[in-house]
Amino acid sequence: MMLGKALSVIVGAILLVSGFTVPAEAATTYKASLRSAVRSLPVAAERDTGYDRYRYFGDWKDFNRDCQDTRAEVLIQESKTTTRFTSPTRCTVSKGKWVTNWDNRTHYYASKVQIDHLIPVHEAWGSGAKSWSQNRRINFYNDMGDRRALNPQTSSLNSSKQASGPEAWMPPKNRCRYVADWVAIKIRWGLKVDRAEKDALVKFANACSSRTITVTKR
Repeated sequence: MMLGKALSVIVGAILLVSGFTVPAEAATTYKASLRSAVRSLPVAAERDTGYDRYRYFGDWKDFNRDCQDTRAEVLIQESKTTTRFTSPTRCTVSKGKWVTNWDNRTHYYASKVQIDHLIPVHEAWGSGAKSWSQNRRINFYNDMGDRRALNPQTSSLNSSKQASGPEAWMPPKNRCRYVADWVAIKIRWGLKVDRAEKDALVKFANACSSRTITVTKR
C-alpha cells in the first residue's frame, strides 16, 4: 500500500513538472473536419425488425416537472422572441418566432411547426438503438443536450422527410448544415450508417466547404 501510494505521488509530480495535462473531456468530446467525421462513421446494415416508436421511445417528457414537455422546451429555446402560451399555467406554447433552417421560413404560431428528430427515431432504431436500454432510448427521444438534435421545422417538410436518411431526402435549403448536423448526432449517440447512407454523406460532404464538427458523445 505504501509503495503504491509513493508511486502515485511520483507519477503525479512528473506529470506536473512536464506540463502534461489530460483534457477534461477527452473521453467524451469528438472534434474533426466534416469530411473526416463522415468517413469515420461505422457501416452496418440497418436492423429495423421489431420497431415500435411509442413502446421503445415513448413521447415527449417533462423531466424537470415544470409542466413544459420537451416540445415546449424546444419551442421556447429556439424562439427568436418571447413565447406566449395557451393558458396562464404556461405549459403549452402558442406563439413565438421560429426560423426553420430547412427552408429559411419564419413562423409565428407553434401549430405551424413540428419538432423534428434530426436522426429520425426509426432510423435510430435500425442504426443501433434497438440494442440500447429503454432509458437511453427515452433520452435520445428527448435530447435537449445538443441543439442540433431537435429543431422546429415547417410541418409539411417534416412530414415529407419522415424516416428518410440523406440518401433519400434532403432539405431545400442549408444542405451542408443538415449533413454536418446529421453526422454530429450520429456520432453523439454512437449510431451506425448503412452503405447507401454513407455514400450519400461522403458525396455531400465533399461538395461542402471545409467545416469542423464538435460534439459531446453520449
